Amino acid sequence: MAPPLGNDVHTKRLEHRRSRRSVLSGAAALGAVGALGAAGCTRVASASGVRGGDLLARLRAQGVVRLGIAGEIPFGYIDKDGRLTGEAPELAKAVFKRLGVDRVQPVPSEFGSLIPGLKSQQFDVVAAGMYVNPERCQQVIFADPDYQMLDAFIVRKGNPKGLHSYRDVVEKKARFATGTGYAEIQYAVEAGYKQSDILIVPDQVAGLNAVEAGRVDVFAGTALTAREVVKKSGKAEATAPFAPLVKGKPHVDGGAFAFRLGETKLRDAFNVELRKLKRSGELFRILRPFGFTKAEITDLTAKELCGG
Repeated sequence: MAPPLGNDVHTKRLEHRRSRRSVLSGAAALGAVGALGAAGCTRVASASGVRGGDLLARLRAQGVVRLGIAGEIPFGYIDKDGRLTGEAPELAKAVFKRLGVDRVQPVPSEFGSLIPGLKSQQFDVVAAGMYVNPERCQQVIFADPDYQMLDAFIVRKGNPKGLHSYRDVVEKKARFATGTGYAEIQYAVEAGYKQSDILIVPDQVAGLNAVEAGRVDVFAGTALTAREVVKKSGKAEATAPFAPLVKGKPHVDGGAFAFRLGETKLRDAFNVELRKLKRSGELFRILRPFGFTKAEITDLTAKELCGG
């Protein structure tokens, strides 16, 4: 799916959606984690019957890996020239080349269909900067996170309502919007915002448009997407990054690649190369063009974020 970059905003009220980068509802929703073999996130055998899975060997033989992407800037998308790019696809190119797989092939999907699509073998790996959480860890296994992320708000210039946290949004009765399937949905609900009052828009561009037009007071997203999308806006700005509260404690999210349950050989090999890229500084060089800062390079593990 090409990234939704237009100004045509199709909005709809939240029905029973859960968080975009952070939650998965049953078999049809979604929301990354590596070194999970001992973390309890790997509970079923590979469909191949080979212990640890045989996908890595098959990908090497084929010379190509299919990446599930969700058309979201800057995580994974098709650019205006029709080329696959984004932090996750560019990282995938580097890691899989090291693993002996020279080509990557994008398979566009809606974010909410990524995990079901992975499980049904429509693609080989999710490369969409997906947040790792315990619910998703029951469905897939993850490489260790390649980045960590705080939240931020898009607000009118000057932040007239003084919105700096989800609690502020609730207490000041601000009109609140976020993106389809975003983790920020659940963070707002946990802070006490009425779920049925959340305005769901397709992405951060639509969220910016809604704030600029005065349809909402605030749009919540990742700190990275918020600061990037407001750069050319004369009417809106991004707040300082902050950690949402989960069960009353500040929470930092981490995004990672997702693999089918049982494919631990591929996940583990991916983690080995990812660690090398982190140590050498190459990971930051890959992520920096997409707006990431050194503060967003992380040592978080999948095991930690899976709750193991």
